[in-house]
Amino acid sequence: MVSENDILLGIDFGTGGCKITAVSAVSGNVLGEASVEYFTEFAHQGWSEQKPEDWYIAMCKAIAQVGANGVNLANVRAIAFDGSTHNAVLLDANYKPVRKTIMWTDQRSVKQCQFLRENYCQQIFDTAYQMPTPTWTLPQMMWLKDNEPEALQKTKHVLFVKDYVRYLVTGVACTDYIEAQGTLFFDMKNRCWSPELVELSGLDFNALPELVKPCDVVGKITSTASRDMGLPEGIPVICGTSDSAVEDYGAGAIEPNDCIIKLATAGNVNVMTSEAHTSPTTLTYSHVIDGMWYSVAATNAAALCLRWFRDAFCGEEKLRAEQTGERVFKLVDALAEKSPVGANGVMFHPYLQGERSPYWDADLRSSFTGVSISSNKGDFIRALMEGVAFSLRDCYGSIEQMGLPVKRIFLIGGGARGKLWSEIIANVFNLSAAVSLPGDASYGSALLAGVGAGFYSTPAEAVRKCLKFDRTVQPNAEVAQIYSTLFEKYKSIHDALAPIYKK
Repeated sequence: MVSENDILLGIDFGTGGCKITAVSAVSGNVLGEASVEYFTEFAHQGWSEQKPEDWYIAMCKAIAQVGANGVNLANVRAIAFDGSTHNAVLLDANYKPVRKTIMWTDQRSVKQCQFLRENYCQQIFDTAYQMPTPTWTLPQMMWLKDNEPEALQKTKHVLFVKDYVRYLVTGVACTDYIEAQGTLFFDMKNRCWSPELVELSGLDFNALPELVKPCDVVGKITSTASRDMGLPEGIPVICGTSDSAVEDYGAGAIEPNDCIIKLATAGNVNVMTSEAHTSPTTLTYSHVIDGMWYSVAATNAAALCLRWFRDAFCGEEKLRAEQTGERVFKLVDALAEKSPVGANGVMFHPYLQGERSPYWDADLRSSFTGVSISSNKGDFIRALMEGVAFSLRDCYGSIEQMGLPVKRIFLIGGGARGKLWSEIIANVFNLSAAVSLPGDASYGSALLAGVGAGFYSTPAEAVRKCLKFDRTVQPNAEVAQIYSTLFEKYKSIHDALAPIYKK
């Protein structure tokens, strides 16, 4: 029997921080949410690493914030996890981290990817449905094999971001099959680890975790975790899955031909399908709903670009936000709104960490072009927003080339909450887009927690019962035409600069 007080908790480990969402099991309404950022270390050009211990600390702080904001944590009935994928947490025999975790944005394994393409490309694509790029766990582990072999020798267990934290919460080590698809050594057809591809990675096959389904109950909150998290001991913990899969699901994309445009740390254009559509230019994953798939065209840096600009150039706005209590991004948006369409000629390419779709070029770097003596901070911020939108439109070209039809578009991610950026997206794509509420991974995980704990009979029922929408953004025909012209300029600048970065 579902009570009005029953709460479901979704716990998301994104690339930049941990987000918690508390949801009413009866209405699906968001009761409270909080997020805590954690640090990413960029020790060398192209590197991207995080300390595993930071995730658990951030989670506990975020849960405490949710409780402090009025949510009665004693009424939480189930929790589920999600996280950015590809990120292997290497653990010793006592489940202690061997080293920092190489993140999916890391670009150091270019040499290993070239070796895989030259020697194992077809085998990998046939087995794992993807092409070797530095995003994947396989070349990351090969880099360690070549450069830090002692790390792999010490590794007795392998988990992934959400799975490691869930292990700390339950004492149970496992992962789900969608998360496993992010490694490049998972057999897609047979839903199991591929011994041949695991051998290439240098990992011990026996170190890999048991595979379960996203909605499976995998354990309960231990007494130690209960004290740390402020949650009741013994409540069920549902496995969960990758952030991309669960946010597509939680945003309402539960039918073939639904499309997600994501403005989060990274940016995605994901199209749902009734069967796998493999392509060397996109990523292919299983959907949360059994039997469905989705194709992904992805840019490495989306909202990450605005966070980078905030930290590097918006000290005045950060100080004012601290003094007034306003959100710093609201102040930043206000500057961008003063700049006209086209940002007075300034253009931005968001390749802060190389690029995935459609170029798959780790050597690409960001640039501001068209800067003049009259350019101001607002022009730079608006150009940044437009550049990310152009990059997503570039990704969408891969979907168009595959001939995948699009029926409905959902706009999600932290960037979608801003009025200006969501309008820019609608105009660059020249398509209307529904903005899901709240439209993020932690909400989708909360719904999965409800499915796993028996509050809803199926994942689809949970979405249809609970999901709400904030607004629908319509394109402006005149502005869309301007952006169509600017998009061609954007691609021309990429084509001109790409060979320079190669050198």
